[in-house]
Amino acid sequence: MRAESRPIPYRCPHIQASVVDLNAERIAAWNDPDLSKLPFYEPGLAALVDRARGRSLHFSTEVDAAIAAADMVSLSVNTPTKTKGVGAGQASDLRWIEASARQVAACAQGHTIVVEKSTLPVRTAEVVQTILSAAQAADGKTFAVLSNPEFLAEGTAIADLEAPDRVLIGGVDPVAIEALVAIYGQWVPAERILRTNLWSSELSKLTANAFLAQRISSINSIAALCEATGADVQEVARAIGTDSRLGSKFLKAGPVFGGSCFQKDILNLVYLCGHYGLHEVAAYWQQVVVLNTWQQHLIARLVVNRLFGTVTGKRIAVLGFAFKADTNDTRETPAIRICRDLLEEGAQLAIFDPKVGVEQIAADLGVEALVGSEGEVVWQPAADPCAAVCGADAVLLLTEWQQFRQLDWPTLAAEMRQPAWLFDARAVADAAAARAAGLRVWVVGEGEGR
Repeated sequence: MRAESRPIPYRCPHIQASVVDLNAERIAAWNDPDLSKLPFYEPGLAALVDRARGRSLHFSTEVDAAIAAADMVSLSVNTPTKTKGVGAGQASDLRWIEASARQVAACAQGHTIVVEKSTLPVRTAEVVQTILSAAQAADGKTFAVLSNPEFLAEGTAIADLEAPDRVLIGGVDPVAIEALVAIYGQWVPAERILRTNLWSSELSKLTANAFLAQRISSINSIAALCEATGADVQEVARAIGTDSRLGSKFLKAGPVFGGSCFQKDILNLVYLCGHYGLHEVAAYWQQVVVLNTWQQHLIARLVVNRLFGTVTGKRIAVLGFAFKADTNDTRETPAIRICRDLLEEGAQLAIFDPKVGVEQIAADLGVEALVGSEGEVVWQPAADPCAAVCGADAVLLLTEWQQFRQLDWPTLAAEMRQPAWLFDARAVADAAAARAAGLRVWVVGEGEGR
């Protein structure tokens, strides 16, 4: 079997997988002998690519040829939230899914299984099937459409690939379903491969992301209450996390959820509920997004308030810019809004993230110049935490990188302008060591002085 797909693990060496993209620069990076230049960072990814690239895994810009040669084609394209037109700000923009389906319809040969990998609104498969059916009627080609929503989380994607909680495969053609089951069955236990209809598969991924995001917003709302009442959000989370009805995942208070999926999928869910006249349900899920944004503004306001009501001209060290540890992805990262709020207040930011590049930070902040109109530093990259805190009035920790759990606070505090603060929005730093070094400390869900 030949397949155009995302990288298939080394467990299926008999399958020739071709990853194709119109972006030549990105494909060149995938093919670069220097594995540190892969387009994105993910623990374990470089080793997997090194093991399979050139053998069973290939990267190319020859999209049409790859489709023509494939028995199975996975549509793994971006589905951002629409910025204009009907459903702007909520509905998914499906232009790339439609374009991909049309390209498959034009280039495929014989019988082709088309797999939806992108997170899509329910009944998108109907659109794909309609486009493919037109080609099928005209050219004698045949197609089967499956839904196999992505189950990998950034930061743990390779581990998730090796041992997924579950794999969803939705469709109406049992032969096509079993063909995809056979691939996953090379390493995934049979009981973890769930067969559903197309619509259930599409909606399950959307709903799972919405539920997880809702938990994050819920625990952040409780974190605010903990600070006001003297409770400890980590103790509350541990208590409710041991309840078998709830579980312990996604009960970590922080600077809200980010990444490419959660907000986009919730807004899409809001749109779908409104489309079907379920306005109260739409309002419920919309509030999850509202609370997410509120938490980001809350953290920025807290920094301003603790620094005597103004941050104008003050240097603030920002540790972490990725939306979570073990990825260089900054899509919807809370750091963007928090940093923009602080820049609006006149702060001068020194930003360090071990994997996010300077160009990406500049693009996300939308601040072209590092130096303002009056010669002041607006923001600057830092080579390491020590360089970031030099002369700073505060440290703001926004990503839970492992190295931030082991910072040398006596050394860092000595480089800061006193009185100085640590604002730990991830509750991962050694707060006791920071206080012992002379810093005032705020920890999300705990407040000060615990």
